[in-house]
Amino acid sequence: MKKYMKWGAAALLALGLAGCSNSSSGEKDDQLNVKVSISVSEQDTWGQGVNKWAELAKEESDGKINIKLYANESLSNGNQPKGLEAVQNGSTEASIHSMIIYNVLDPKFAAPSLPWLIPNYEQADKVMNGEGGEKLKELIRSKGIEPLAFGENGYRQITNSKHAIETPEDLKKLKVRTPSMEAMVDTYKQFGADPTVMNWSEVFTSLQQGVIDGQENPLPIILNNKLSEVQEYLTIWNYMYDPLVFGINKELYDGLDKETQKILKETAEEAAQYQIQLNREKDKEILAGLKEQGMKVTELTPEQIAAFQEKSAPVIDQYEKVIGKEFLDAFRAE
Repeated sequence: MKKYMKWGAAALLALGLAGCSNSSSGEKDDQLNVKVSISVSEQDTWGQGVNKWAELAKEESDGKINIKLYANESLSNGNQPKGLEAVQNGSTEASIHSMIIYNVLDPKFAAPSLPWLIPNYEQADKVMNGEGGEKLKELIRSKGIEPLAFGENGYRQITNSKHAIETPEDLKKLKVRTPSMEAMVDTYKQFGADPTVMNWSEVFTSLQQGVIDGQENPLPIILNNKLSEVQEYLTIWNYMYDPLVFGINKELYDGLDKETQKILKETAEEAAQYQIQLNREKDKEILAGLKEQGMKVTELTPEQIAAFQEKSAPVIDQYEKVIGKEFLDAFRAE
């Protein structure tokens, strides 16, 4: 059912922040234009999620909310932390960023993505829709961003060009690209690997040229970025759950009237659920496709994963001291 917008003085101020154009009469129109930045391609489920959000918001606002997608971190020259900073300062209205990128703002954001802390989607749904999710929302708001919904990048897998990874020893001396999350860097150091922090926009060329040996990401990103062309080995180990944040500049959001806020939040939540469903449905199909493209796939057994968990346990102990036991307990499997 379509809802009509009620624009007050605060909303008009926020519209100015959002960069609304002037009409021919010199008065501001009542359009809310929202640029949404994502780190990956439009073909990824992130992009499909934003397109769904744009469709729903336009319909529910009777055409007054216009959401435009900017893929591949194009608004920040491929720099993910800079892309997040742009949402904080309002130069970009909104974004979908991985919680891993939020970690540059506060180490507590590492909580849901510590190695094997959230072992399956059932636990992920429970914590992100429960106490863990609420703690993250409070933290996000404190950084100048309003969290409208949580999406999902999914479970991160590892690829490399050297050999199959079946035991922790197989990671020794491998140069693996990671995002700028210290907990992830520390995890790979624990395995004896050589973690290399690098902007995502540089990864394909670096793999192609042998500057790095491997990288880790969920399956849709591995497929859509054609990593099978530069990576021979893929290991399915579900070592890290990676939530996404549908976030909007808080000053802009707080300046909007309640009806507009409601439309933005409810449509973002619906789009996020759509994106999560797409992400989970595609995993089996994508894995089959990567095998067809020639990747040699190793799917670890629970017993094999247990060896990695044991090796990485000191990382969780280390970050419990940084994050705080009470905060971290909100994400632990019962």
